[in-house]
Amino acid sequence: MQAVLYVAHGSRVKAGVEEARQFIETVKPQIDVEIQEICFLELAEPSIVEGVSACIAKGATEIAIIPILLLTANHAKQDIPLEIDKAKELYPNVSFTFGKTFGIQEKLIDSLQERVRQKSTKHNEEMDVLLIGRGSSDESVQIDFQQIADHLKRKYNYAKVDICFLYGKGPSFENTLKQLQNNRENPVYVVPYILFTGLLKIGIQKKMASLGFSDSEVVLCECLGYDDNVRQVLIERVQETLYSYRESVPNG
Repeated sequence: MQAVLYVAHGSRVKAGVEEARQFIETVKPQIDVEIQEICFLELAEPSIVEGVSACIAKGATEIAIIPILLLTANHAKQDIPLEIDKAKELYPNVSFTFGKTFGIQEKLIDSLQERVRQKSTKHNEEMDVLLIGRGSSDESVQIDFQQIADHLKRKYNYAKVDICFLYGKGPSFENTLKQLQNNRENPVYVVPYILFTGLLKIGIQKKMASLGFSDSEVVLCECLGYDDNVRQVLIERVQETLYSYRESVPNG
């Protein structure tokens, strides 16, 4: 019997964990699979292996593991596969498939545009955008994030779209803000490319305030969040993962 196991990131903030749960519950009715469970990569329970066990307890023999992650970095390349290997050792007769992260998606580009429009009525050509990523030691994250920024700029004709990160490789958020103090021609709209900011948004606000920016100079927008575009991307990822498994299993 087929099952779907959603892997959210997890958060120290209870509201972040609950928001992820509620979001996944809105996706479940769109997926024609009886067994659907939720687990977390870290900082919350159940764990991935516990999520697998919950699926099997309901009769699952094939489990599609679906990461709710924006970009492909170490979590998707190393951490989740390691947990899947643990589950395979525990349940050698169960088949596992591993879906893709969200990646570079047209729908998510549109959501970024919406976050900016919620804060401004100016013409895009008169506005700069700064996308903030959580960050990673994986260089591919910076490459993909730059592609997202370039796509946003081309599609919606912003004067400039830059990227920075809260940690890891690539331009840092703090250094990028300091550069804006001296090299800013247009108002800058800052969009955290994060599903749930929690304490991160408070930290971003404090850093912006400490550098003396006014609300008209540098505007903090809402994070990407769990909107309908994110929901549709997740549904597509689940469906393609299920389809790829069915295609790989020979008939008869």
